Amino acid sequence: MRIPSHYEKPSWQRFFAGMVIGALLSWSVFLFIYGVNQDKQSLRIKEQQNDIAELKRDKQIYQEDYKKLNKENQEKITVQSIRIKLINGKKFNLQDYMINNIERDIADDLAHILAKDLETASTSIPLMERIIEVKPFSFDDKQYKLAVTKIVITPNVYIEVKISFAK
Repeated sequence: MRIPSHYEKPSWQRFFAGMVIGALLSWSVFLFIYGVNQDKQSLRIKEQQNDIAELKRDKQIYQEDYKKLNKENQEKITVQSIRIKLINGKKFNLQDYMINNIERDIADDLAHILAKDLETASTSIPLMERIIEVKPFSFDDKQYKLAVTKIVITPNVYIEVKISFAK
């Protein structure tokens, strides 16, 4: 058996030459398109890496600011409630509703310190004492005055008050 000799015919020679030239052209076009796409992808990856680095820096800055604000807020805790305790009301035969009225009146007079920070509340202790001690109370035609025995300033302000007859 013998392989036919197609290489001698010019039509076959043109066909094979066209195949070789077409293969080279298609390979060069493929390499060009692939290179352009890879270049675009590498630029996109670089941009994304820069965006990620920038976002990490921003995140770190925000976290530091958040921690700083938390520390400042912990230092400036606000007053949440006021509790008043009349410690010797039973000694003067005051009924529970009278004791509750006195405690509620004092709490209403001191309502201005609610939602203030503890530093402001602690600097206004003399003012709170004067507000409580100046106001007279009268029940059953008897005048009473109050004296502050203890003030505890935390987020829940606690004040102990003694009652006595006004002179």
